[in-house]
Amino acid sequence: FASIYFMMCSRKPVQWPTRVQTPQPQNPLLQSKQTFNEPLTWRYPEDPVKEVQLAIDEQRPLPVPASSIAVQCGETAARVEVKRDLLGIGQLIHPADLTLGGCAVTGEDASAQVLIFVTELHECGSTLTMTEDSLVYVFTLRYTPATLGSSPIVRTREVVVWVECRYQRNHYVSSDSVKPTWNPYASTKVAEELLYFSLRLMTDNWQLERPSKEYVLGDNINFEASVVQFFHVPLRVLVDNCVATVIPNANTVPRYTFIGNRGCLVDTKLTGSRSQFIPRTMDDTLQFQIEAFRFHVVNTGSLYITCLLKATTASSPIDHENKACSFSNGWREASKKDQVCGCCDTDCGMRREPDPGTCALQSSVCQSWTKMCTWGQEASIGPLDKEKLLD
Repeated sequence: FASIYFMMCSRKPVQWPTRVQTPQPQNPLLQSKQTFNEPLTWRYPEDPVKEVQLAIDEQRPLPVPASSIAVQCGETAARVEVKRDLLGIGQLIHPADLTLGGCAVTGEDASAQVLIFVTELHECGSTLTMTEDSLVYVFTLRYTPATLGSSPIVRTREVVVWVECRYQRNHYVSSDSVKPTWNPYASTKVAEELLYFSLRLMTDNWQLERPSKEYVLGDNINFEASVVQFFHVPLRVLVDNCVATVIPNANTVPRYTFIGNRGCLVDTKLTGSRSQFIPRTMDDTLQFQIEAFRFHVVNTGSLYITCLLKATTASSPIDHENKACSFSNGWREASKKDQVCGCCDTDCGMRREPDPGTCALQSSVCQSWTKMCTWGQEASIGPLDKEKLLD
């Protein structure tokens, strides 16, 4: 039995013959799809056609002029202020890139981002032109941008602006609100020296002449007195007295003297108003405010303001006869010479006419004077609007 078992275990497994797979015949229909029944045709693709776009009428916004330059013209000098955003595009210019007739910037207001030039009228490359009625000083303000860093490029354009200081040669005040009645304190030498007095109504910010004479009661009426002397001897303008009347005659009744006693603005002390002289910044200009009012007994509402303007040499002292005092918890002088206002509560003296010829210029020296000189001119403004004044 054991031998039989051994023989059975030692036998190799039976191997069945391998079955040969014959390929299946293909379907004739499927075979026909692999042949081309028609000749093959081929050609190059056509070039792409670019879509035609309709023209667009682009409305580009017009550039807005930038109010970047301001000029103040004095009797001997000019002050030019230029915003650092000169081009109005939000890009600040470098002070070294800006010149006025070849002169560099003399100052800077960092908080306002303003560059400042101060120059004599005959300096910084100015040119003088005389017309029939004007003297015109022209300065050339030039902005030349430097290259950016070490690169050879700039991103702003060069700008050239002509700045003018224009002075009238006529003897009269051109505004219809000012009466050019010449009453010089000194002599007819005034006419030879081309003095020009002006009294104007100003806007609330003191930048422009006010076109309207309409005021509501309680409004501040802003006045600006100025003087120009065309031979450029420095002068200081003052307001000796001012009266208000209902007709254009300063000697009529009723009348109200709100500046008197040789430059004392008494309205504040008499009525408790806000009237005042504005602190002086330039000798040839004096600004003051009067709170609007009307006469109680005369119901017309029309007011005429008549002031005696006068000028002295800027080198002459500010004293009790030549001052601009207003009252605010005590007398205050517009040039901070408060001590000269002590006479405003008493008597500062009567106006005296100088002797003829005391204001003659020394020969060929326009800045030297033989004596302290005083000139005067009466100026009027009015009527202030009747209807508005009574509102």
